[in-house]
Amino acid sequence: MTAAVAAATSRIKIGSWVLSALHRNPGIIGKTAETIDEISNARFIFGLGAGHLAPGMPRAFGLPEDRIYSRYAEALEIIVPLMRDGRATFEGTFHAAHDLTQTPQGPRPNRIPLMLAAQGMKSMRLAARYADIWSCFAERRSDMVEFGPRIAAFEAACNDVGRDPSTIGRSAAVDLHPLEPKPDPDGAWIGGTVEEMADQLRTFRDGGYTQIVLLPTPSTIAAIEAIVPVLEMLRSE
Repeated sequence: MTAAVAAATSRIKIGSWVLSALHRNPGIIGKTAETIDEISNARFIFGLGAGHLAPGMPRAFGLPEDRIYSRYAEALEIIVPLMRDGRATFEGTFHAAHDLTQTPQGPRPNRIPLMLAAQGMKSMRLAARYADIWSCFAERRSDMVEFGPRIAAFEAACNDVGRDPSTIGRSAAVDLHPLEPKPDPDGAWIGGTVEEMADQLRTFRDGGYTQIVLLPTPSTIAAIEAIVPVLEMLRSE
């Protein structure tokens, strides 16, 4: 689907938010990202996560249900050097690559933006070490009550690995109900008038996030169209 969107468009950025590292061989993941960047003519943002968000998903696919973080960390030991250096060699408990080369390389050799999902401190350290963009998502609230403390936690993770936090983008994925007449009183989702939705999104920018992923409910054309004036208002500033 990502490649199809890349082929059918010419200006917008294309992203995988976020691909499950657990579902695929890490070497093939890295090569797939390079291929999509070629198809998109350097518009691809490669989002990657550990997987296992939905309950029951591992069993349904016959996938492992244990040591998810360790499997994710090992996958990055292959994906990152393959994408950044064009070659990967690694022998781990779960994954291996033996002089694997990135050939041919696409329009941005070694520079496809890498967005890593991280909710907990251990995965935040991986994002701090490898990512161009750190990605997190709403669990209970789509406001800075939940997302504000994560900025401090991520900056602490950056300090742990010796990375300047200002060199990494920060992405927040929030629940948006653009057809609801009022915002949720408990902050579970963003809604209300165009002005109210824009105000709620501004708090993320002012709080230190550099991009927002909008998850509209319902997933309909009407909901998408209701978001358009909100984006136009924010872009005009």
